[in-house]
Formats: sequence, C-alpha cells, structure tokens
Amino acid sequence: MNGINLVNALAVVLIVTSLMVVEARNPRFSAQLYSIQSFVLVLIFFSLAVFMKAEPLYIWSVTALVTKVILVPLIVIRALKRVGNPSEPGTSLNPVVSLFIAAVFVGLAFLIVTPFHMQAVIKLKPALAVSIAHFMLGLLCILTQRNALKQILGYCLMENGAHLTLAFMAFNAQETVEIGILTDAIFAVLIMSLIAVRLFSVLGTLDTDQLTSLKG
Repeated sequence: MNGINLVNALAVVLIVTSLMVVEARNPRFSAQLYSIQSFVLVLIFFSLAVFMKAEPLYIWSVTALVTKVILVPLIVIRALKRVGNPSEPGTSLNPVVSLFIAAVFVGLAFLIVTPFHMQAVIKLKPALAVSIAHFMLGLLCILTQRNALKQILGYCLMENGAHLTLAFMAFNAQETVEIGILTDAIFAVLIMSLIAVRLFSVLGTLDTDQLTSLKG
C-alpha cells in the first residue's frame, strides 16, 4: 500500500470512529472512542509527514497525541466522575435519522472537494472530503445530543475535522500556529467541562434541554 492509499484508508477509519462517538449511548465510552479516533488522526499526520516530506507534521503528530489522545479524553472522563457518569438524557433525533443525515453530510463533503485541483491534494480528495465531513458530524453531534459532555465531544470532532483539513491544505505551516490552535482547544474543552459540571450541580442533570429552567 502506497502513502496515498494509506492516508485515504485511515481517513475511512476516522469517519467510522466519528460516527461511533456520536451514536454511542454512554458518554464515557464516547470519550474513549474519541481517544481512539484521535490516535487515527495522529497516524494520518505521521503518514503525511513521511510521504509528503512535511517536517512540521511530525510536531503536529506529537502535539495531537498529547492533547487529543490523552488530555481531552481525561478532562471529559474526569468531569464524568465528578457528576457520577449519569445516563445520557437522549438525542433530539432518531438514531436512524441521525445516521441518514451523517451519510448526507459525507456525500455533500465529496461534492465539495470535486472541483479541487490543487496538486498537493488531488490524490487525497477522499481523505479531504472525510475531513470536511468530520467537521459537519461534529456540528451534528452538538445540535442533536442533549448531554452537555457529548456536545463537548461534538466540538472536539469539529476541531479534529478543521485540524485535518489544515493538515491537507497547509501541511508546511509553521508548527507554532498549530500548537496555538491545540492550546486553544484544550482550554475550550476545560472551560466547557467546568460549565457542564456546574450545570449538573445546579440542575442534577446534564440535559441541556433543562437549561430553560434557569430563566427568570
């Protein structure tokens, strides 16, 4: 298997694990799946670094390994421990409908990349389409999941999608820019987790639909 085929194959694994993160009923299991998915992302970065001779991507691989594979899941799991890992309040959509919308997003992403003729990504169009679909799946997770911590993982999926798109489109970008992006993501997850814990302490639930009871 050559480098292009390997990256495209890993991209397929990435989108499958994304769907598992969104559809998993247990938030703790979703966090663990996110860690696995992020490790696949690290493998893609490393493969791109080797086959495209993009040295900054080696740094991206290491920073993603530390932040996405280790720190983000630990933050979410720690927050779940503080609230007792309650059962998920549910979703706004039927799982079948959610999967159908996800399939539409993937198809739309492939349509978006069809006109692209950049030499750097022309053979990586499937993987680029996956990165765009990944972003949209994260948005779907935020809009349909009622569990506050699952919504945080949706944000993380969006960030991973943007991260991967950046790797394809600007793989020789300075690593300092990427480190800054990752740092912002870590702080965002930390702050959102603290808010979710506070929500649980006030309402006794992580169901974001119950936020309306705070009016007044």
